[in-house]
Amino acid sequence: MTEDEVLAEFRAAEALLEGHFILSSGLRSPRYLQCARVLMNPARGARLAEALAAKLLAEIRTQIEAVVSPAMGGVIAGHEVARALGVDAMFLERPTGTFELRRGFRLTPGQKVLMMEDVVTTGLSSREAIAAIRAAGGEVVAAAALVDRSNGSADLGVPFYPLIRLDVPSYEADKLPPELAAIPAIKPGSRAA
Repeated sequence: MTEDEVLAEFRAAEALLEGHFILSSGLRSPRYLQCARVLMNPARGARLAEALAAKLLAEIRTQIEAVVSPAMGGVIAGHEVARALGVDAMFLERPTGTFELRRGFRLTPGQKVLMMEDVVTTGLSSREAIAAIRAAGGEVVAAAALVDRSNGSADLGVPFYPLIRLDVPSYEADKLPPELAAIPAIKPGSRAA
């Protein structure tokens, strides 16, 4: 899939939003990609996941034994990518604020894992998810996301494969440009502000 085709999928799902958004990182942005909307259509989710799976280097793709995603945003994306790769999907939860496998999910020692996110902005959640996978015995061979909006700055410590890189400015709440400060901020993501 080309970048334009990926963005067309987001537009068709009314998932490319413009306004003043509070990201899960706490940063502010004038654009937001609502991955939950683009993934609510299973056929669209499958197309995006298959395109992402195809972007993985063959040597990495053939190593992957499971896909693990952080809840909530990464769950559907991870499930679809696991289906495209023909492996199991699991997800991490934060019942006490720290990611962990629950619901009977477990990794065998050294099991090769792809950590799958919906969106990466700062990479903090991704690094926390990778640490939890390692703590559970998995070996993270790569990370992937539908969208990298880090402007190339996210270092996850493993090879990183986004389906699309979207270079959108993000700002600290006290350093907003006037045009963004004039618009009421909304929190469209899954975590409370």
